[in-house]
Amino acid sequence: MKKAISLLAVLALMASFTACGDSSNPGNDGSTADSQASEVKESESESEVETPPSGDKGVINLYAFTDEVPKMVNKFVELHPDFGYTINDTQIPTTDGLYQPALDQALADGSVDMFAAEAAFVLKYTQGEGSKYVAPYEDLGIDLNEVKTSEIAQYTVDIGTNPDGKLVGLGYQATGGAFIYRRSIAKDAFGSEEPADVQKEIGPGWEKFFEAAEKLKAKGYGIVSGDGDMWHAVENSSDKGWVVDGKLTIDPKREEFLDFSKKLMDNNYHNDTTDWTDNWYADMAGTGEKQVLGFFGPAWLINYVMAGNSGGEKPGEGTYGDWAVCEPPVGFFWGGTWVLGTKDSDKKEAVGQIIEWITLNTDEDGLQYMWANGTFAPNEDGTPGTKDTVGSNVVMKKSNGEVSFLGGQNMFDVFVPANENATGKNLTPYDEDINSLWRDQVRQYAHGEKDRDTALADFKQAVSDKLDIEAAE
Repeated sequence: MKKAISLLAVLALMASFTACGDSSNPGNDGSTADSQASEVKESESESEVETPPSGDKGVINLYAFTDEVPKMVNKFVELHPDFGYTINDTQIPTTDGLYQPALDQALADGSVDMFAAEAAFVLKYTQGEGSKYVAPYEDLGIDLNEVKTSEIAQYTVDIGTNPDGKLVGLGYQATGGAFIYRRSIAKDAFGSEEPADVQKEIGPGWEKFFEAAEKLKAKGYGIVSGDGDMWHAVENSSDKGWVVDGKLTIDPKREEFLDFSKKLMDNNYHNDTTDWTDNWYADMAGTGEKQVLGFFGPAWLINYVMAGNSGGEKPGEGTYGDWAVCEPPVGFFWGGTWVLGTKDSDKKEAVGQIIEWITLNTDEDGLQYMWANGTFAPNEDGTPGTKDTVGSNVVMKKSNGEVSFLGGQNMFDVFVPANENATGKNLTPYDEDINSLWRDQVRQYAHGEKDRDTALADFKQAVSDKLDIEAAE
């Protein structure tokens, strides 16, 4: 049984709440990237998910913001005919801040057994005010030894651990970041298109990255499309998050982004695009103001954004097949979806079976393996569909990550270490709002509309005005 909530119904529901989440413009803030990528993949509010026949053990109520997790859950039921539970899924897009208030009301009512949360707001439910509703994995009957034996990316574990040190959420998808570059441009500018050679040209560290930018400029190329491409790597490689001990904290690595953005602008190292806009997509197809070397991102950026905006569907068309991945100058991650069970559920063991199959099972009939090898949703001719990075390094190490968009490269050779180099200790529940305010001030500084000190002062004031969080001395 699927419970479909229309936009009007959700708006009516929203009227009962005194406050709702603020929807940030993805053009200003990269933290909503998961939502944007999901909208590219699926029209979630209209998509129908086939639910297996009902069982006699009861109903498991699932909340999600796309149909991705519901499809996984229903696949589990399909593969386990003796499971015996009916899945009742409620899908509400994150657009306009609709998902969290509806989920919060359902959690308060005790009518949710399991739910999905994305990186932009997952800490609210793993470590923040929503964590009071969430059950530790061990209470769901999940063997936590599987976290080690499956070699789950540590950053996803850190994010999914509550203040008591209990694991309450894991992602099925790993989102460690790589540098995704054009082979032909690397060959022209650096003399080689091989990942190991390009990796040495652009890093480690940002000094090497800007040296590479100068080499590219001499050939008429940009190194990235816009400053937002660097921001995701800078943000999620910092040592501290935006709020420490209740005070706004600007990590030195994040403050340095002011200088990076201005350097990109002053030296014409990019096309000055804004992420999630037509000009940004044009650079993926090679039709922008000038050709650019690459983008920073995880596998989902390749699969669900770049491939569809490359101007082709097979090698030789547009830029399709002219791409490769290498390790970035700094380790980072971007996005992801965590799966959680609730304390109030009277079906904890059943929920635990589903979550274990989605996040920890490394067998060939587990979600992790099928997701990595493209067998979860194969093509019409039976060949593997989209291959994606997963939380388990064990699975990726034994999987075929060759992708035609990347010229046949096995992307797992790069994304396994990328996941290991990412950190999940710099997130806060306020990132969505603060990132938007920060990006706005950085942009004004880079464009010469205000000086550095004014941009910093205005940022601190904007955070205070919007979130009532004062800056640390």
